[in-house]
Amino acid sequence: MILERFFPDLYIQSIYDLPLAELKEMGIRGLVFDIDNTVAPFDVADPDEKLIDFFAQMQDMGFRLCILSNNNKERVHRFNKPLKALAIHKAGKPNPRKMKQALKRLGLVPQEAAMVGDQVFTDMWCGHRGGLYCIMTAPICDRDQLITKVKRGAERKVMQVYFKRNGMI
Repeated sequence: MILERFFPDLYIQSIYDLPLAELKEMGIRGLVFDIDNTVAPFDVADPDEKLIDFFAQMQDMGFRLCILSNNNKERVHRFNKPLKALAIHKAGKPNPRKMKQALKRLGLVPQEAAMVGDQVFTDMWCGHRGGLYCIMTAPICDRDQLITKVKRGAERKVMQVYFKRNGMI
């Protein structure tokens, strides 16, 4: 089915629900995160203490972390500074080219990494195209950039099929 390319391998409500121990057991050593509406609302410039502490905890567990965003350099680097992850701006998702470059810089192969994001047409499709395990979160809030708002209706339809197929509705 054509929709499967957009389905996550795992759906969670929040990044704080990531099954970190299970991911490690699966051989996942790196996590690639979207920013906007995955780890913070798109209009929040800086991460909060809870997120900073969570990134530090994941790094202490041995995870290699990357922020991979279609947003601009100023937004991505400012947001990432206290997180201390590899930061890639203007990623061009769903094209996996910059994601593959990020994995190379992290010293990982695709099977050792997971893509974590809130959108099926950018994050999940990019992750699948790059060979990563894909984890989708519910969007943090209803506020979105205009381009994202336009895609949310179609995204809801894709996820309804996913939820139905997985016995979640």
